[in-house]
Amino acid sequence: MLQSLTSNSCVRLIQSNKSAWYFLFLVLGYIVYLIFGAVVFSSVELPYEDQRRQELRTAKRQFLQENECLSEERLEEFLEKALEASNYGVSILNNASSNWNWDFTSALFFASTVLTTTGYGHTAPLSGGGKAFCIIYSVIGIPFTLLFLTAVVQRIMVFSTRRPIMYVHMHWGLSKPLVAIVHAVLLAMVAVACFFLIPAAIFSALEKDWNFLESFYFCFISLSTIGLGDYVPGEAFNQRFRELYKVGITVYLLLGLIAMLVVLETFCELQQLKTLRKMFYLKKEKPQDRLAILEHDHLSFSVADHTSTTMLREDKTEPYVAVPELVSPGGDDPMIR
Repeated sequence: MLQSLTSNSCVRLIQSNKSAWYFLFLVLGYIVYLIFGAVVFSSVELPYEDQRRQELRTAKRQFLQENECLSEERLEEFLEKALEASNYGVSILNNASSNWNWDFTSALFFASTVLTTTGYGHTAPLSGGGKAFCIIYSVIGIPFTLLFLTAVVQRIMVFSTRRPIMYVHMHWGLSKPLVAIVHAVLLAMVAVACFFLIPAAIFSALEKDWNFLESFYFCFISLSTIGLGDYVPGEAFNQRFRELYKVGITVYLLLGLIAMLVVLETFCELQQLKTLRKMFYLKKEKPQDRLAILEHDHLSFSVADHTSTTMLREDKTEPYVAVPELVSPGGDDPMIR
């Protein structure tokens, strides 16, 4: 009997807090996925890092052997300065001296990466004034960009998603959820073709050191706003039409980001995904539920007040116990006699 009561109470507790349990599983799943990614990246990339370290040490040792007049300390000092400058996008190589990082088109490309939070990291402000302006520019510009993208996506969604779905649903008589799923899949395929596959082929042709996989990798890292910065177009030696190329890349990033947001918003409007999201959200108190709670509390107080009032009235109107009179058989009072 006790076990059945305990099990029933546990079941009621779980059912009454479904959203909290789902959210807990979501957090645990995210942590497991994060650890899984760390394990895979570490196991795949660590051997390549070790190989690169060995190659650099071998090259450094060979260079010192061939140039005995140069001490290792002087070489370390020079390499430290060169690497520090490289972190800010300044290179001492002869084939990179003709490329300026802060001409107008390069600065325009940098501003677009800051406002879209892509941030490749290949170029960074060198001066204190540039760093201060970057902070102020980002504080104002990032919310402004979010507002701009939201307004653009909201208008595009009307013509790219809502009207086509409603048209097919009304004229062909198909189920609206089914039409929405098919439309979302087709829209995603078009976006992948127009903003990943075709640009990857173009980048692999324009960038000499990039193959198709590396170009596709750049497109995905850029449009997902990850922006690792290991691949940045337009930085090759003697890049033809470099200024025009940089402007084209800036336009591509903005249009691609808008397209990705349209696709994501289209998938978010699917009824199946809405149901899935509700599993992890806190349930909002509906106005009807709130009114019912208030009415229930008011009714409880009214009943309690009526009960107490009735009990007080009964106490006040309760009759006294009647005491019978002693009457003599003859009708006269014996005490008088």
